[in-house]
Amino acid sequence: MSPDHGAPFGRIDRRLGSTPQERGSMDNGTCPDIFELSDGRFAIVGTDATAELDGHLPADAGRASYERIVVISRETLLHAKRHIPDL
Repeated sequence: MSPDHGAPFGRIDRRLGSTPQERGSMDNGTCPDIFELSDGRFAIVGTDATAELDGHLPADAGRASYERIVVISRETLLHAKRHIPDL
């Protein structure tokens, strides 16, 4: 079960953007990635920056105890942009 409204996580359906290798990863694909899940949510592989950024969130932002602030490179998101569906 996921902590997101008690619903189980969907399976990974597809990658959004280029593979790490296509983006120039030199360490066999171990770098940020974005995936669309079968339930419509997204999974992000990135660097956990919760400790560093939690205290800098805007006043109108919040983070549940089970959530983490994850950082991905600008390049990763820009490569995924064309695959991110509109509303």
